[in-house]
Amino acid sequence: MEAFNQSLFLLINAPAHPAALVLTVAVFLAQYAVLAIPAAFVVAWLRGGEATREALLLATFTVVVGLLLGYVIGAIWPHPRPFAIGLGHTHLEHVADASFPSDHLTLIWAVAFSFLLDRRTRIVGYLLAFLGLPVAVARIYLGVHFPFDMAGAAAVAAFSAWLCRREAHWLVKPVLPWTLMAYRRLFGPLIRRRWVAE
Repeated sequence: MEAFNQSLFLLINAPAHPAALVLTVAVFLAQYAVLAIPAAFVVAWLRGGEATREALLLATFTVVVGLLLGYVIGAIWPHPRPFAIGLGHTHLEHVADASFPSDHLTLIWAVAFSFLLDRRTRIVGYLLAFLGLPVAVARIYLGVHFPFDMAGAAAVAAFSAWLCRREAHWLVKPVLPWTLMAYRRLFGPLIRRRWVAE
C-alpha cells in the first residue's frame, strides 16, 4: 500500500519548476481556501436563526473531535511527509510533523460531512465537500502530503461527523442556550439596530 501511495503521490506532485500561475493557484488553495470556513461561519451566525446556529455549533464540535483524533493518530503513527523522506518536489514550507491525516482536509471535510448529515444544510455540505478536493490535490501537488493522508482525513471527518451527530443531545443542546445568551449580550446594540439577526 505504501508503494502505491508513493507512486500516486509522484503522479500528482509538481515538477521541479512548475508554471508560475499553477504554483500560485496551488499555494492559494493549499494555504488559504480553508479560511473560507471561519468566514462563512461568522456570516452564517450573524445572519442565521437558531437552527443555523445549532448546525454551526455541531459542525464546530465535529471539527474539534476530528482534529483531536487526527492528533492522536499522528502521535501513535507518525507517518513522515514526502519531503522528510526525500520524495518528490516541495514547493511549500512545512514543519516535518506527521502527515496522516491532513489537518486542513479534516477541518474542511468535518464541516462538510456535519452539514451533509442535516437536510437543512446539505447543499452547503456538498459545496464544502467539493471545495476539499482541489485543496487536497494542491497539498499533494506542492509536496506536503500523500494521497492517503487525504483519504485518512475523509475517514476521520466522516467518523467525527457521525459521532457528534449521534451525541448532539449532550454535546450541543446544553451549550446552545449559553452560546446564544452570550451572543445576544455581546451583540445587543447591533441586534437592536437590526444589523445582525437575533
